[in-house]
Amino acid sequence: MRMARRQARQATAIRDWPIWALPRWLIVYVITVVAAYLAAIGVAASAVTYSRQDLALFGLLLGCTAASVEMARKAGGERGVLLMKDVQGVWELPVAILLPPFYALVAPIAQTALTQWRVRHGLLHRRVFTGAAVGLSYGAASVTFHSLSGLVPRNPGGTLSHGTVWTALVLLSALVKWALNKALIITAVKGANRSANIRTAFFGGEPLYNDAAEICIAILVTFGVAGDPLLALAALPVVTLLQRSLSHVQLVSESRTDAKTGLLNAATWERESAVEVTRAVRTQSPLAIAMVDIDKFKAINDTYGHLAGDQVLKEIANTLNTMLRDYDLAGRFGGEEFSLLLPQTRAVDAFRIAERVRASIAGLSIIAPGATGGERVQVTVSIGVAALDSGSKRELSELVAAADAALYRAKAGGRDQVQMISTTRGLSAISGPGPGAGHAGRPRHPR
Repeated sequence: MRMARRQARQATAIRDWPIWALPRWLIVYVITVVAAYLAAIGVAASAVTYSRQDLALFGLLLGCTAASVEMARKAGGERGVLLMKDVQGVWELPVAILLPPFYALVAPIAQTALTQWRVRHGLLHRRVFTGAAVGLSYGAASVTFHSLSGLVPRNPGGTLSHGTVWTALVLLSALVKWALNKALIITAVKGANRSANIRTAFFGGEPLYNDAAEICIAILVTFGVAGDPLLALAALPVVTLLQRSLSHVQLVSESRTDAKTGLLNAATWERESAVEVTRAVRTQSPLAIAMVDIDKFKAINDTYGHLAGDQVLKEIANTLNTMLRDYDLAGRFGGEEFSLLLPQTRAVDAFRIAERVRASIAGLSIIAPGATGGERVQVTVSIGVAALDSGSKRELSELVAAADAALYRAKAGGRDQVQMISTTRGLSAISGPGPGAGHAGRPRHPR
């Protein structure tokens, strides 16, 4: 009986693993990548010839990885480490280039375990998948280099020097790793969150610059360690300095955004919106402001709990990011209120955008977590829009006040609707299923 109960508890625990909440195809994808990684390790292990020199170099570079993580953790504290960009590829590229592929495949295991143990406890399936993706990527880089190493000229009198060709092959191998790793990770990220902004997160200016900096330092460390392995110790402070410098951009980004939703915080939204309003007035361009407020948000928190309220905020933020254009500004204005700035947008277009946002949020399927799990949380928003017509002169504070007035009218009119005020033409419009709402996109004069 005891054994049966223990097996039942184990089966229940396995069913509760977070990985099973992923889409089925993504579960298969994650398992396939991990299985391919383990198979690659098995094949490489059967082909490798161990030597004391290789093991010593591998141990040295693993030690540098551990020391780098520990130094960064102690220097930045728990918060600093979470913000710092992982630059351990500086140590893993030399492993891939200077040692057989087996070492490149297993090196990320140590880093993944160290990160989970010393830095932050993450979801186990994510850690395992990330380690497998990194391992496969460095394994591919190692195979690429060793397969093409015959191209390195042995005769120093050739057209291209030995060092030039060798460095070019190291760079090519690093790019193979970068491309494969990005492809594996992006597929998983997009599968888990369809609204994820892949271009900004992976191919924006800062991410690409950070990747380029890491690759360049890794190539220099590889070149140095190839000549004298002890130079790895001299590179430790340089790598730590690189990690701190790259974290500066992340710290600046965090100071601009709201931690709960990822949108701009109120101060940043007001500052950047003021610049946009000034530009619109100077260039005589149209512009619009929209204030979005969650209807009966306190009742949601009281009924389903604050975790459900936080989930509602995140889902609405994801909806805004999905529906708005790249140059629109979305921020969390405070509490359950969001603010939108829509450059180059006429009044009628702003009204239609707001109505699409309202309808999309009303159709969200949000499941309450916790004790009442499985129950759908019905969420609606009221939106007030204020438009700045071409050639008119207004300040941000005036537009926000007008949008707030339209928002209050939407609340008083029955909620779950959009109301608009044109600050120059005296036009207004109402849309949504609320009482007295008109047809979306059909402005009318005030009553």
